[in-house]
Amino acid sequence: MNIFIKTQLMKLIQFLPVLLVVLVLTGCKQEKSNKDLASAKQLAQNEDNVRVIPIKHGTLILETSNEVIYIDPTGGSEAFANQNKPTLVLITDIHGDHLSKSTLEALNLSNTTIVGPKAVTDKIPSTLSKTIATINNGDQYKHNAITIEAIPMYNIREEALKFHTKGRGNGYVLTINEERIYISGDTEDIPEMRNLNNIDKAFVCMNLPYTMTVESAADAVLTFKPKTVYPYHYRGTNGLSDVGLFKKLINEKDKDIQVRLLDWY
Repeated sequence: MNIFIKTQLMKLIQFLPVLLVVLVLTGCKQEKSNKDLASAKQLAQNEDNVRVIPIKHGTLILETSNEVIYIDPTGGSEAFANQNKPTLVLITDIHGDHLSKSTLEALNLSNTTIVGPKAVTDKIPSTLSKTIATINNGDQYKHNAITIEAIPMYNIREEALKFHTKGRGNGYVLTINEERIYISGDTEDIPEMRNLNNIDKAFVCMNLPYTMTVESAADAVLTFKPKTVYPYHYRGTNGLSDVGLFKKLINEKDKDIQVRLLDWY
């Protein structure tokens, strides 16, 4: 045998064990990488079980594979130009940043269910939708697979009682695909909010003089402990509330509560 070929074969034989180890480790690494990728994808799917789309201030969309829920739609049809059409509309109160009849009329809701408290539904023309459901504090309503609970929302500070009287507006707890989602509406840190249980996502307001301070909102959240909280409706007469402080106050005392800061303004 040619001495050169013989030498190369000897080197290859010596290198084979190392090569086999490298191939095994590479295969394990690739398998682990694939598992990590699958795990990350599954987490993303779980997180997106209910997709959150901020529109502006107190207006948002919750979207699943079967439902598109508009919360307090305002801003005219142009605010929803790139969004899917709603299957359900929830309205919390009569104020213009929650109830906008011009927006409702522009959205063509004839086949969309609209839900709100009596003070709201009394102001909605019956011709706007085939289904306008009135629910008040403590009531429940079933829309397809979604359970809607009407939760009180009101002021408790003496100087703010004129803004939101108890019983007029609704906060909401929605149960969607076993996920419980709280929409505070315009409220202070009332006992009914502090006593909530098993909330997965919470949308909590904080703006003066109409609702509550950042500190009050954070303290309430630390009491009912949602898995994830979204500060929203945080523009007051003196500008935007400090949602960075809100996040800090919560995570200094409870790192398990995720605070998500979205683009509302």
